[in-house]
Order: sequence, then structure tokens, then C-alpha cells
Amino acid sequence: MSRIRLAGLDFDDLDVAAAASWIAARPADAPFGYVVTPNADHLVRLNRDSVLRAIYRRAALCLLDSRVVAGMAGLLRLKTPAVAPGSDVTACLLARHLAFGDRITIVGLSPAWLPALVERCGLSAPAHFDPPIGFDRDPAAMAAAVAFVRDNPARFVFLAVGSPRQERLAAAILAAGGATGTGLCIGASLEFLAGARARAPDILRRTGFEWLFRLGCEPNRLWRRYLIDSPAVVALLVRQRFG
Repeated sequence: MSRIRLAGLDFDDLDVAAAASWIAARPADAPFGYVVTPNADHLVRLNRDSVLRAIYRRAALCLLDSRVVAGMAGLLRLKTPAVAPGSDVTACLLARHLAFGDRITIVGLSPAWLPALVERCGLSAPAHFDPPIGFDRDPAAMAAAVAFVRDNPARFVFLAVGSPRQERLAAAILAAGGATGTGLCIGASLEFLAGARARAPDILRRTGFEWLFRLGCEPNRLWRRYLIDSPAVVALLVRQRFG
């Protein structure tokens, strides 16, 4: 499996199907490892935060979750990894690689949407833990989330509490030891599958305009991320291209 450096991070060059197959092939009883799916916002953030950058670099698998970043890198004639959005990898895993009766563990997702997720995806009852807001800044709450994952082993562990909380949690689980399976830092992916949030039409996703659809759906929450913070990724790519 080849790796390609982009914007200061080494990405695994896998598309959605290949990434899902790699994750599915990992034994359920393997020592805990985690998957990160950085987009433009993540790349800008971790470029400013060395601790967070180290967390991303310790991931077992690092997948590019941005067609916009891939497109800009291509225009600059940078070698670019395949794009494997976390939401697509999640959907592929649940649809193609989850055997009947397999149990998953979920940290995050409102309990109100759990029944819809189970029904839509045909899941066995998941082990589910919804930590309080700000749990990553509360040592006791973080320890409780880590303990829940350790005490509810599963082949796939979905960490759906948003970035960078989910990546910090994944790193804490790894550091604590004793957990097994593969943790997936996948943000709102389960909310899309459960119907809690609408996902952009396929044509917008394929052409790199999913961000515009999401901005239209949640302008108050996302305007700064998409219009001010994320565009700074261009400087990272230009710096890489021209040194």
C-alpha cells in the first residue's frame, strides 16, 4: 500500500472500495488501531497543532476526504492520493462487509437516531455510548468513553463525535491499551445514514461541491469553516509545490 504526502500528511492511496476492504480484512481481535479521514479544514487545523498532527500520523490508515483538496493539488501538479470520503467508506463497510449478527460499537450519534440507523442499515443492536458535550476536555468523561470502547469490543468502532474530538478519543483508546478492533473517525457519517442530516446529491459529491450543499443546510455553523478557515489549505499546497 503506497503513501503520498500532501499538505504535510502522509495519505494512503486507496479509493473507497479498497479502503473498506483493507479495514474489513483487519482481524476483529487485532490490537486497536484507528482510521482518520482528513479534509481541508482538518489539514489547516493540524498544520497549526503539533499534538493533533502527531495523532493523525499515528493512525493505522489515513484517507483523503476532500475532492476539493485533490482538485487543487492536481492543478498544482502535485501527486495526489485517491479520494475516499469517510461517509462513503462507512456506507460501504456497513453494506458490504458487515456479516449478519456482527455487532458494532458507536460513540456519538444521538440516541434518538439509533433506531433509524439500525433499521436502515439492518444492524444488530449496537453497543452505543453518547458522551456529554465537551467530554474531551473532561478527563473523567474521556476515561468513560475509552472504557466503553474497551469493554464493548467490536470489529468496527465508529467514533462519531466530530473532529478533533474523535481523533483525540481514538488516540486515548490506543494509548490506554486493552481495546481491539478498528476505530473509524467518521464525523457525521452515521447521521447521514440514519436520516438525521441530508447529504448532498451524488452529482455535487462527485464534482467537489458537497461543501456548498452543507453550507446551504447549516450556514450558521459552517460559514466560518468553509469560507475562512478551510481556504488556507491552498497556502499549504502552494508551499509544497514551490518549496
